[in-house]
Amino acid sequence: MKVLQKTLMLAAIGGSLFATAASAEQVNLTWQMWTGSDADTKGWQHLADMVTAKYPDIKVTLTTTGWVDYWTRLPVLAASGQLADIVSMQSLRMPNFYSLLEPLNDRIAADKFDVGAFTSSIIGGMSIDKQLYGLPYDVGPWVVYYNQDAFEAAGIALPKPGWTLAEFTDAAKKLTKDGKYGFGITPQNYSVLASAWGDKYVNDARELDLTNPSAITAAETVIGFAAKDKIAPLVPSSADAGTVIQGRFYSGNVAMYVDGPWSIIGMKDKVKFKVGSTTLPRGEGELTAVTAGSGFGIATTSKNKDAAWKAIQVLTSPEALQYLAEQGRALPARTASQSSWYKVAAKDITNGGEAIDYSLAHSVPYVITNNWAAVENLFNQYFPPAFAGSADAKQTMDAIQSLAQQ
Repeated sequence: MKVLQKTLMLAAIGGSLFATAASAEQVNLTWQMWTGSDADTKGWQHLADMVTAKYPDIKVTLTTTGWVDYWTRLPVLAASGQLADIVSMQSLRMPNFYSLLEPLNDRIAADKFDVGAFTSSIIGGMSIDKQLYGLPYDVGPWVVYYNQDAFEAAGIALPKPGWTLAEFTDAAKKLTKDGKYGFGITPQNYSVLASAWGDKYVNDARELDLTNPSAITAAETVIGFAAKDKIAPLVPSSADAGTVIQGRFYSGNVAMYVDGPWSIIGMKDKVKFKVGSTTLPRGEGELTAVTAGSGFGIATTSKNKDAAWKAIQVLTSPEALQYLAEQGRALPARTASQSSWYKVAAKDITNGGEAIDYSLAHSVPYVITNNWAAVENLFNQYFPPAFAGSADAKQTMDAIQSLAQQ
């Protein structure tokens, strides 16, 4: 009898273990993300591994592409039903792509997830009509990165946060010589710089308004950097202009360019000079710096939404964001984690912390339209010929405005 009882007990234990194993069946998630360097990709893979470390039954397979290709492929993948379970999303693209993502408000309420731990501006940027569609991992303002060695060799004082457009232009002219340029301008810099100067390109109804006098004045200045002042090189009429200018900054061919705190991880290993940063140049009034950020959402087509929800919480956890901060990858969207970025990433950049602090203290929402991706594509197409002198600011803005409304 005792032998029978023992046999039955062992059978029960074995059945229980089998049931447990069955309930913890492996879930394979896919995650699509952009990348700018090998170091960048390594960082994202580390986060994917963090998900499995916390949830051994969840494996995340990371797929990366370049920044431009990511946004070109995203609508194609959506149309063909090939979206990953976890979709990376930039706040500026959210108005165009939020319909691809699962609303998160109900999950947040059910799990009592604390969105108050994140910088409020990026929670707003990842939301549409007060519905959150992605958990953010970073936030940051655009700033000017500069080649400190070039400034010092030219005898130019290092720029301080809050510098003016006149001071910026004067420095760029002095740095333009011997086949090198003081500044690298890209078409998509237009809206960032126009905002910094207080010039409006979107009206109060959030409609594109590139033909108002303020918008055209900003365009004249931006185009003039290349066409008139000759302080910036020409760029191709393509979506790769930003990559081209970044590369020329890394090589020392341009002394200043506009980017965000997210770029530092790729910059450290590619430049052979001391890098500094400062605010965007302001106009006659106070600086009005725009901010943006990115995060991770759950595809509406995912068959593993519960697991994906667990995963994106790990990808945006304090531990994950501290890791990214320490790598210089991102100024964390979680306010409590931002000190790590300042201590590690900003310490290698002259005035890095001061530039970010000043910009955030003078920040405003980045106002965009629902078709902003299309607008930026038109910027990429029509600004480069204007840089070369083939069209003036009014002609350029009239053309973009007309095509964007079709």
